[in-house]
Amino acid sequence: MATSKKQPRSKFYELLQAQIHNEFNASQQYIALAVWFDNEDLPQLAKHFYKQSVEERNHAMALVQYMLDTSHHVEIPDSGSVRNDFADARQLVELALEQEKEVAADIRTLAKAARAEDDYTAEQFIQWFLKEQVEEISAMSTLLNIVDRANGNLFEVERFLHRESVGDGGDDVTMPPVAGGKL
Repeated sequence: MATSKKQPRSKFYELLQAQIHNEFNASQQYIALAVWFDNEDLPQLAKHFYKQSVEERNHAMALVQYMLDTSHHVEIPDSGSVRNDFADARQLVELALEQEKEVAADIRTLAKAARAEDDYTAEQFIQWFLKEQVEEISAMSTLLNIVDRANGNLFEVERFLHRESVGDGGDDVTMPPVAGGKL
C-alpha cells in the first residue's frame, strides 16, 4: 500500500503547487505558439518556442522535485486552456512576453510568502526562479523588438534567430534539480 505525504501546507507550498500548474500551462502555450510558427513555415521561430516549452516543463519539474525533497505531497495538475488562434506573429510574441511577466509576478509572490513564513530554504530555492524571470522577460522583450523592427518581414526575424541567441536556451547549470532529469 502506497503511503501519502499529505500534510497541512503553508501558503508558500500552496502557491508552489499552483505554480506547477502555471509552468505546465506555459509549456503547453509555448507548444501552441511553436506549432503556429511551424504551420507558417517559420522554422527558427518554431524552434525557439519548442525550446521554450521544454524549458517551462523543466521549471515545473524543478518545483515538483523541490516539493518531493521537502516531503510535500505533489499533485500534477491539468495544464489549463491554451490559445491557438492568432492574426499575426506579433500577437504570439506579445502573448509570450505577457505570460513571462505574469510568471515573474507569481514568483515574486512565492518569494514574499517564503520570507513571511521565515522559510529560509524555500526563499533560497525561489531565488533562482527570480533570476530566471529577468532573463525570460528580457529575451521575450528582445524578440518582440525584433518582430516590430522587421515590420512584417518575418524572414528577417528568422535570420536574426538563426544568427543570434535569444535567452539562455534553458542551459543554466545553476538550475535546481529537475524531477526525472532535465530534458
